[in-house]
Amino acid sequence: MTAIAYEYSDDLKAVLEAVQGFLKTEVFPRHQKHEELLTNQRLLYKEDGRFSHDAWEVISEVRMASAEAGFYAMCAPKEMGGGGFPVLGYFAVWEQIFRLCGMKYWLGHHMVSHWAKGPSAVLNNMTAEAQKLLLPDIMSGKTTLCFGLSEPGAGSDAAMIKTRATPDGDGWRLNGSKIWTTNSPHADYTIVFAVTDPEQASKRAGGISTFLVPTNAPGFVIEKVIKMWGSPGGDEAVLHFDNLRLEPYHLVGTLHKGFRTAMLGVGLGRIYNSARVVGICRWAIEMAFDYAKVRRTFDTPISEYQGVMFPLAESAMQIHAAHLMSINVAQLLDRGLPATKELSMTKAFAVEAGVKAIDRVMQTHGAIGFTNEMFLTDAFITMRKINVADGTNEILRRQIVKQFLGGDTSL
Repeated sequence: MTAIAYEYSDDLKAVLEAVQGFLKTEVFPRHQKHEELLTNQRLLYKEDGRFSHDAWEVISEVRMASAEAGFYAMCAPKEMGGGGFPVLGYFAVWEQIFRLCGMKYWLGHHMVSHWAKGPSAVLNNMTAEAQKLLLPDIMSGKTTLCFGLSEPGAGSDAAMIKTRATPDGDGWRLNGSKIWTTNSPHADYTIVFAVTDPEQASKRAGGISTFLVPTNAPGFVIEKVIKMWGSPGGDEAVLHFDNLRLEPYHLVGTLHKGFRTAMLGVGLGRIYNSARVVGICRWAIEMAFDYAKVRRTFDTPISEYQGVMFPLAESAMQIHAAHLMSINVAQLLDRGLPATKELSMTKAFAVEAGVKAIDRVMQTHGAIGFTNEMFLTDAFITMRKINVADGTNEILRRQIVKQFLGGDTSL
């Protein structure tokens, strides 16, 4: 049964069925085989906070098996050798992965290229030399990326970045810092946004360029892995670039026009996070309703208590709305429309609803909802993080207001 009147195309339905098959044959069995490694954070991370060698090896196995099966780069542009899936397909695939995997089978979150970690439209304008030298391993999942936009003094206002790439012969010298670069502790390349024309950048009229920077280059420094939420490890790091040499082929796209690339990435991130909310919350809400049928207090199933069930019903309403909003904005983007207001609305609404939904699911389960075995704390942390990632809810509201004031009042 489905609550959505809109139907995916037969081709997309076939892909979703194939994705489910891959999860059953390649992901779920690995979790069973490596259960202790993948659930015990003392084994999952090294002392410095990076994934342990064994953990990263299993993650890489999933990524490369998916690439071989044709799933990993399905959403990358055809010009790069990817599947060229539309935004709607990008949403649908990610929503299904998160719904079927929840937070328990998290290896599945690595089977399709995340927009910042692997092949995506962000890399669509690589130089011919870079495509020849670097793209094959990126497409195969052998090497991974991270996205270096945010800086210690430039988060929500990304146009305030201070990292500089200054001319040096036929290339550049890169100096500066980045923070909140997901996957950077393990990435082989960083997509770095740097000021190349300070005058243009000061006027917010361009002057920022995109570079694909090898993390093994002299001058590339990982200062530290950022540990959050009491975890002994993390997937974010603080990066420094100390007079790092950039060759001409490291430039992605047009010189001084990189901010558009940055915003393309952020936009993909907002679709991705909306899919993550819908998928994970559907997984969690279904689990809560199942639990409410069997958990009894005072000889009565808790499903009989309105105080328990009505909050779940409200979250089901909100996640259903987020699902519809996501499908709608994906179609707008696939028509070539900017959908700035609608994408901001969708992401803000979805992530705020997601926090409430997971909190209510945990409350329904009582103390057992806090245990590691339920994976609901992982879900709650994820929901809380993405209320900040790829545009805070406050910044998104600012964009909505700006669009309305500019004359876009359609609802």
